[in-house]
Amino acid sequence: MTIEVHQPELEALIQRRMATGDFLSVEDLLLKALEASPVLQPHSRDGQSLDQVFAAVRGLFADGELDFSRNPSPRAWLICRNR
Repeated sequence: MTIEVHQPELEALIQRRMATGDFLSVEDLLLKALEASPVLQPHSRDGQSLDQVFAAVRGLFADGELDFSRNPSPRAWLICRNR
């Protein structure tokens, strides 16, 4: 496999890391970087409500700080108000 680096910043970062002497080769650097990075799992949100999607972050905020109910659009508010 051939990998081309087109971003000068990435090439400079690779060169700086290689200069530390911690890696035997660019392949070694890539292998260790990929092994250390988290594996991203595809998430399917089909059929989930917003309440279900954001359930994982509920404990990160004080009670009442996040409102998971749907806010009506300004247009809907104006229509209701003018009736």
